[in-house]
Amino acid sequence: MTRISQPVEYTAPGDRLMNYCLAEYDPAAPLIGKYRSSNLLFNSFDVTQASERVYRLVEIIRNVYGESNTVWGAKWDGNQLYWEFYFYDYRRRLRERSISLLLEAIKPLVSCPVEINEKLHYFMFSIDVTRDFFAESAELSEIHLYMGNVLSRGGSGICYSWTDSGKRLENFYFFLDAHRERDSIIAKICYSAVVDIEPADVSTILWPELVECRTICVANKQQNDCVYFSGITVNQLLYFLKRLNYPSTLITYVEQHREQYDYLLFDVGYDYRMEGDKLLILKSGYYGIF
Repeated sequence: MTRISQPVEYTAPGDRLMNYCLAEYDPAAPLIGKYRSSNLLFNSFDVTQASERVYRLVEIIRNVYGESNTVWGAKWDGNQLYWEFYFYDYRRRLRERSISLLLEAIKPLVSCPVEINEKLHYFMFSIDVTRDFFAESAELSEIHLYMGNVLSRGGSGICYSWTDSGKRLENFYFFLDAHRERDSIIAKICYSAVVDIEPADVSTILWPELVECRTICVANKQQNDCVYFSGITVNQLLYFLKRLNYPSTLITYVEQHREQYDYLLFDVGYDYRMEGDKLLILKSGYYGIF
């Protein structure tokens, strides 16, 4: 069974705005009575005609972790949309929003064979939500586990893939101030094994239309690099969606409701690498909370 649409969720006094690191920020415009960013997630569900099970998954997570404590990412590989849900608890071993708690809660929808060690000092984990979740026999075979990179001079994290066969290193993330650390961002992008680029040409990756933001994150992944722009406006979000050819119905929705989202600061990013002299964008995503 497929749900056609989700009722609109409106902002209210006391709402807290969180970025994709679950860090609070001030609204960019008056927020009362506007659309919450959760509506963008539901719109992406509608665009893909997602199963009722995915809406149920959101409901279960909210019941367990509370409202506005979960980050969602809508991912686009050029052909299809899928999602990733991110769960933060910076108390680490003293955490309350644990992997074990999530897996127990979603057990009616999806099983998971991964054995969990809650003694690890992770501050975040995430799960991929693909069309496999639409099936009655869905199985969650992988969890992404995030640890702090404690010897880094700034904000940095390390991601591991965790399956029933063990763990493997996935990514390194480095968070830099978009203005004060611009030279370091450029150097980080250029010092790479997957791109051959000079600082003068870095705008092909560090898009001028998006660099006016708050934080830029550069990540080194196994087969590619990634750049994230944090704290962009709804107009910048629209530029991002159009440039990467997201589904037209999704773009139209954001355009039609632009004023409803003008109080938000968005986070977006994309994976890239060069093949020969051509820069390839492999996948991208935009983020919110529910």
